[in-house]
Amino acid sequence: MVHHPAYYADLLKRKIQRYNVNCWLLNTGWVGGPYGVGKRISIRFTRAMLNAALNGKLLDVEYFTDPVFGFQVPRQCPEVPDHVLDPALAWSSREAYMKRYRSLASRFIDNFKRYEEGVPPEVVTAGPKI
Repeated sequence: MVHHPAYYADLLKRKIQRYNVNCWLLNTGWVGGPYGVGKRISIRFTRAMLNAALNGKLLDVEYFTDPVFGFQVPRQCPEVPDHVLDPALAWSSREAYMKRYRSLASRFIDNFKRYEEGVPPEVVTAGPKI
């Protein structure tokens, strides 16, 4: 990248604010366990989540706050099972899921330290909590 990642983050933020758009983060990764145990989210569910976001079907549903990363997660999405929206439900043990999830957050925090200088304080404090 030519610029510091904070530059691109600010550029995205300004475009979101300027055009008043909703932004969505879709989990298209693994459910049901780590690699080798779980499986990738099906393309059918990925398409259903994308279509629901684009068609406004996620604007008036109930959300919960992710306990580690703090983003809002819809409790329901048309044509998508609940365990896809809340991956902890698909693991054999919620404790095992949270252990792995906190490990991911820890790696995220460690990696972010390389870019922290020059990042606004509100971005730094918005990171994962473990």
